[in-house]
Amino acid sequence: MKISEIVNENNRRNALLLNDYDPIAGRGSCGERVLRQVPGVGEVNLPLAMVEHDTAWTTGGAGAYRLTRVKYDFEFWCATCATIRDKVTGRNVKLRLNAPQRRVLAELERQRLQGNGIRLILLKARQWGGSTLVLMYMAWIQIVLKKNWNSLICGHKRNSSKAIKGMYSKLLRCYPQEMLDNGVKLEFRGFEGGGATQVISGRDCLVILGSAFSEDAVRGFDIAMAHLSEVAFWPETPMHNPADLIRSVDGSILLGGLTLEVLESTANGMGSFFHEEWLKAKAGESDKTAMFVPWHEIEIYRQPVASVEELWKAMDDYEHQLWDEGCTLEMINWYHHKRKAYGSHHLMMAEFPSNDLEAFSNTGSGVFDLT
Repeated sequence: MKISEIVNENNRRNALLLNDYDPIAGRGSCGERVLRQVPGVGEVNLPLAMVEHDTAWTTGGAGAYRLTRVKYDFEFWCATCATIRDKVTGRNVKLRLNAPQRRVLAELERQRLQGNGIRLILLKARQWGGSTLVLMYMAWIQIVLKKNWNSLICGHKRNSSKAIKGMYSKLLRCYPQEMLDNGVKLEFRGFEGGGATQVISGRDCLVILGSAFSEDAVRGFDIAMAHLSEVAFWPETPMHNPADLIRSVDGSILLGGLTLEVLESTANGMGSFFHEEWLKAKAGESDKTAMFVPWHEIEIYRQPVASVEELWKAMDDYEHQLWDEGCTLEMINWYHHKRKAYGSHHLMMAEFPSNDLEAFSNTGSGVFDLT
């Protein structure tokens, strides 16, 4: 290809990535939407279910509109009610979903609206907010949609579960008072003296903390939702087995409705419980839908190109393959420079896989050479 042709194609690809996303106006948000004039707000792309099944927002003023919309529009709820810590600036900001988060959300919402329960296994590259999305989705259900709806957060170790719960605590502390339908301030309170189990005041929803080393933590609770994090790193020993723990979780969660179970992890080699569950889901032999998020979907993994000609000449066969598969030069330029920080391409692919085969084959006990 001529350099001019490469530049034109790259410009075309970058243009496709541009998304006029505005969760307040509903532009670029997931699900079926219809354009409606909202009194005092203007034209908004509202969820079809809200327009078809609820009229309170049409006559009750701005407050009624917001309270109604958060029940139907998770992305609007995130942008107006959910406070997180921004990784780049360190500041508290409202959650605005990035492209991978929106893609995964679309699947969560598809399953929710079908009413058969939400089941997902998520294989991910790093640093795009997969755990944040799952946690906030469960929080939305507990805070807005359902009372007495208990959740489990179970990580590789107790500290990882605490870190996820810490995001939940920030959400409750910063939750806008005017968005509470009963006026009761949201906060965690100890449940019957158990530090690992907290109840959300005003909602009567339990949040249970567990780890891969505490199989018994989930027994005895009525669990409706489970966020199972970094499952590929859960120990498989005579004393601790992820299959046993997840069987306990499965036995607690009923089918249908707003029940949820998400297994998410970066890869950690072939032959593990997580790898086997992933293969079953991909083959359609599981109750869970398989989703993979590659590094090149993540917006922070892009770097401006000073000279297209120099980059093109410096690219190796693998990087040319990335181009053939649709990556932009900005993505490839980031990858090209990031690889220098790793001792081998295998290590790079382990941290930043382009597909699920790379993810599993280049981590843990993987033995296949993809280069």
